[in-house]
Amino acid sequence: MTEVREKSPLTVVGIGADGWPGLSERAKEALLGADVVVGSPRQLAYLPAGMKSEPWPSPLLPGLDAFLAEREGRVCVLASGDPLLSGIGTTLIQRGYDVEVLPALSSVTLARAKLGWPAEETEVVTVVGRAIGRVNRVLTPGRKILVLGANAEDLLDLLKARGYGKSRVTALSDLGGPDERVGPGTLTVFAIEADGTALPLTGLPDDAFEHDGQLTKRDLRASALARLAPTPGELLWDVGAGAGSVGIEWSRVHPLNRAIAIERSPERAARITRNAHALGVPELDVVIGAAPEALEGLSRPHAIFLGGGLTVPGVLDACLATGARIVAHGVTLESEQLLARAYGEHGGELVRVAVEQAAPLGGFTGWTPARAVTQWSKP
Repeated sequence: MTEVREKSPLTVVGIGADGWPGLSERAKEALLGADVVVGSPRQLAYLPAGMKSEPWPSPLLPGLDAFLAEREGRVCVLASGDPLLSGIGTTLIQRGYDVEVLPALSSVTLARAKLGWPAEETEVVTVVGRAIGRVNRVLTPGRKILVLGANAEDLLDLLKARGYGKSRVTALSDLGGPDERVGPGTLTVFAIEADGTALPLTGLPDDAFEHDGQLTKRDLRASALARLAPTPGELLWDVGAGAGSVGIEWSRVHPLNRAIAIERSPERAARITRNAHALGVPELDVVIGAAPEALEGLSRPHAIFLGGGLTVPGVLDACLATGARIVAHGVTLESEQLLARAYGEHGGELVRVAVEQAAPLGGFTGWTPARAVTQWSKP
């Protein structure tokens, strides 16, 4: 990456579909005083004639730093609406630029105003540069959802696939401008009034996951997640992920949560990816490989779930070396012995979990036991 500029701050000006007339005096002064204004061709078309302007390079991100390094003097950047809502302002700050932001009303604010939806009751999902599967996480009956950056056909297909085909979907375009209308357009926000079957964020039923039997079942999953203690913004390693259920539920707890699923089977890894998309966390990272080798070079985790590969030499040691919270499950005598030894050396909590489910037994009902699982956790 080209070294970021150490010159005067970049000024990022949000501009709406109402163009130049809708800008504040401060925003106009910043643009008029700039030596160059950069933005997309659509945004630059809003400027008065005679202003020095240049479009961004295409593709944007690979050439962004070199492009800005070549610009001298005061540089203003145009963004749509709120530059920090899935906008270029966020990108520049994340890349280390000194940025002054002058926002306009966002498309989200304008859409809520038009619909009469309170901010406290509205979920906002952006799929700008991201997978449409992110919408799946927030689908709940009666929920008001605004989706940014979606393709209409893809969004409707997703809703049908999840059983939300009866949801009311409204497309709002070019909000705040003279061409504002209900229907798809240049800048479209999709408003969803969700109608379908609810899925909890955690404690998902086992049949919510595609799996081949290698699945941490709901009761054990709940016990593991309670001890993994997910906190917004934290990273989990799901080692020997199987169907990816623990990493997926960790990610569903909060949109800032991240997870890496490590799975040696390519077939299961592909299944994890499908589950992640279907359950609304398509950013879940899937690493194909066997631990401990596959753990090398991964971002340092805050928590680790060891659902498989526990008895492979070096796996538990590699996980302990991270200093992260750990929850490990064992079902064999060998893995139980290893967990008992870890408990003796490192403390924490060692429990044995046995789950029985009621099932028909002749003409009566009896208990069907599942295989007992030894669980060790270290905070």
